[in-house]
Amino acid sequence: MARFDILLADDDADIRLALELLLQDAGFNTRNADSPAALRHAVQEKQPDLVLLDLNFSRDTTSGREGLALLPELVAAQIPVMVLTAWGSIELAVQAVQLGAWQFLTKPWDNQQLLALVRQQQQLKQLARQHRQLSALQQTPAADWIAQSAPMQQLESLVQQVAATDANILILGENGTGKSVLARRIHQLSSRSQAPLVAVNMAAIPETLFETELFGHQKGAFTDARQARIGRFAMAEGGSLFLDEIGCLPLALQPKLLRVLENGEYEVLGSSRTEQADVRLISATNADLTTLIKQGQFRQDLLYRLNTFVLELPPLRQRPDDIAPLAEHLIKLFSQKYRKPIAKLSAGAMQQLHTYHWPGNVRELSHLLERAVLLCQQATIEDVGLPVISADVLSEQAAADNPLGTEPQELNLQRMEQRLILQALQQSEQQLGRAAELLGLSRHALARRLEKLQIHPEQL
Repeated sequence: MARFDILLADDDADIRLALELLLQDAGFNTRNADSPAALRHAVQEKQPDLVLLDLNFSRDTTSGREGLALLPELVAAQIPVMVLTAWGSIELAVQAVQLGAWQFLTKPWDNQQLLALVRQQQQLKQLARQHRQLSALQQTPAADWIAQSAPMQQLESLVQQVAATDANILILGENGTGKSVLARRIHQLSSRSQAPLVAVNMAAIPETLFETELFGHQKGAFTDARQARIGRFAMAEGGSLFLDEIGCLPLALQPKLLRVLENGEYEVLGSSRTEQADVRLISATNADLTTLIKQGQFRQDLLYRLNTFVLELPPLRQRPDDIAPLAEHLIKLFSQKYRKPIAKLSAGAMQQLHTYHWPGNVRELSHLLERAVLLCQQATIEDVGLPVISADVLSEQAAADNPLGTEPQELNLQRMEQRLILQALQQSEQQLGRAAELLGLSRHALARRLEKLQIHPEQL
């Protein structure tokens, strides 16, 4: 983990040097700021664990207004501040404490007293981290993580084993299976749960911006760099970085990511200073990386660094025991979001969910139930609005009906739907309830489709 980071804000270079030597020798990391502007910039670059703040800078050496003006900003950012003041301005130190400063020391300070106070703040931070970890353990991490089916129970067992480590993890799975949910669960079960989880969708970043997105840039690094930008590795310091759609990473940038994974080193664009990353990398893809390697689009050595441990999320069609609890969770979630009474799925609606093939996986289920909650006007959802037969099933059925691969004479969804309904009506001898059951629909949903298709059972 990163060392305790202390920002020294004083206009006197000798004071800063003395503090720097003392604190670094004690194992702390230090940074310097010689003005209010430099302090604000340093905090924006990376939030320190503690600020040692002089109240008087070179522009104003007596009133302490410059230091006092900075205090509300630092306190609002939840950064502990220790004020350093001369003997003649104790009243200013008291005023600073009233404004939120954690402690104050007089100049010249006692080295052992200063170190004791710094270590006290370090211990307070560690206690706060432990408290957050305990709270996380007492709660259910990733509330939308449903793992009741046998395949998900097997995956959960693996997650419990690897989450507590710092091993890089590669998550595989079809679109919509919940890879980001799994990444969040891994982070919440890890020792880094108190630090940020920063997610990046690699497929959504223009190729020219990948480097600055991951590593950041300095002001003036290129034509449009009007201000400095913090990269995702710096944002995730001490925590986890989730790179979704990792297969979209440009080949030219892959060596730089490989370097970070090998030794933690990278450079901000426009800077010659080498930074050290302290992040746990979780990546995900639905692409076949082995095929991309054969095509020369992905580095094999990078894959070896990414897949220290591989977790594969099963598609929803392979985990039917999770459909009901997922549906209940999503309905509750969307009911709260839209401030509507929590509805229940009818037996027919639940049957629809269980007979559908789910080509879009959990994401498709989520979108479908969100629409159902919005449209529901009663206490029960009778129809979730699924097509009678999914596109995947149509494709499989077409292949089975046409084994030689010749072009089918007809592939019209509405006509196939009509044909299936007519077949169900014939098998049920025009009994709507029985026909609806055969089709996996509610009676109400079948009646709506009969009206739409202008089918009249009494005339059959």
